[in-house]
Amino acid sequence: MHRWAFVFPGQGTQYTGMGKDFYDAFPVAKEVFQEADEILQQNFSSIIFEGSSEILTLTKNSQIAIYLVSMAILRVLQTQIPLFKPAICAGLSLGEYTALVASEKISFSDCLRLVQVRAEAMHEACRETEGTMQVVLGLTEELVAESLQEISPKSGPVWIANINCPGQIVIAGRIKNITIAAEYLKQKGAKRIIDLEVAGAFHSGLMQSAKEKLFDKIENAAIYESKICFTMNVPGKIVDSVSMIKQYLLEQVTSPVRWQQSILAMQDFGLQAYLEIGPGKTLSGMNKRIGVQDPTLHIEKVAGLDGLVRQWESLCRS
Repeated sequence: MHRWAFVFPGQGTQYTGMGKDFYDAFPVAKEVFQEADEILQQNFSSIIFEGSSEILTLTKNSQIAIYLVSMAILRVLQTQIPLFKPAICAGLSLGEYTALVASEKISFSDCLRLVQVRAEAMHEACRETEGTMQVVLGLTEELVAESLQEISPKSGPVWIANINCPGQIVIAGRIKNITIAAEYLKQKGAKRIIDLEVAGAFHSGLMQSAKEKLFDKIENAAIYESKICFTMNVPGKIVDSVSMIKQYLLEQVTSPVRWQQSILAMQDFGLQAYLEIGPGKTLSGMNKRIGVQDPTLHIEKVAGLDGLVRQWESLCRS
């Protein structure tokens, strides 16, 4: 049995024109964008293919855009290689919703409506709170957590937002709080601290209003059990129960993304290879830094489709 993991990227990987080659080349990909335009009641495809970087990067747009492009590529794979199915799926932050569809636990249209509410709610939370995020390099999660606790009386609350891979921790908070905390983390030995070009403090307490707006939609979402396993960000492990899937989707808005732990849990699953589906190669790079020994492949452009098919066939024969 061939065991593949499909992984999907999150916000920050978007760029104008992404997915246009799939839209032009494959009717099944075009149908994804057309169906989305009908559900969203706007020509959202034009934002992805022709919109300015500034408009596309807005949280209310970028999350939907990345979801649609990843889904369009997935649909093409499903039609071009019908036997190419994942044993397990995961996604980073927003990508968790694409993974939910890929693991056959929710329909594309129902998930799009969830993503739309999430994107708009988080966009509004960003406008309310003036938050930001930074990548801390060279410190452990434990040391970052201890340091943030120590400096909190002076800085105010700052949260750990992502544990991506060894030595890479993302923190989130109000801009003034982050500035104070970053200086303290440098004193604690951080090799480098990098500003992220984001609109807000995602996966932190500053997203509480977005979490509240999303509650009813997730609670009433038509999510089902399936045979394809699903690894989730909040616990960093495989989750089967529908009630727990809903709980963790909601908690994810204000909780750390434990991506490294999620990948390690997938390694224990006995995989043959990973496939990153969607814009960018962020997750492929993280797999390398985590120390994943199995191949990590990537599909983002039509030009890479033939090569992916050959690699899949080769691995199937091995």
